[in-house]
Amino acid sequence: MNKFLLSLIFFLPFALNAQLNHEQFVKLQKELQPDKNEAWKSIPWRISVLEAQKLAVQSKKPIFIWAMDGHPLACV
Repeated sequence: MNKFLLSLIFFLPFALNAQLNHEQFVKLQKELQPDKNEAWKSIPWRISVLEAQKLAVQSKKPIFIWAMDGHPLACV
């Protein structure tokens, strides 16, 4: 099922001022977790730019930097 639709299903009870019981929460939490075999999980991500730069020089590979400006929920 589409992750967007699942998030709508998750937030819909809150929007309608309904309560989410424990069983529903556990079910939705499991459905919203990313698949363990997704390709981006195999990338050796680094948080430190300096560490990434050092490793890039050693392995002669480029650095990919993912950066964003603004509110993480796009509320700007």
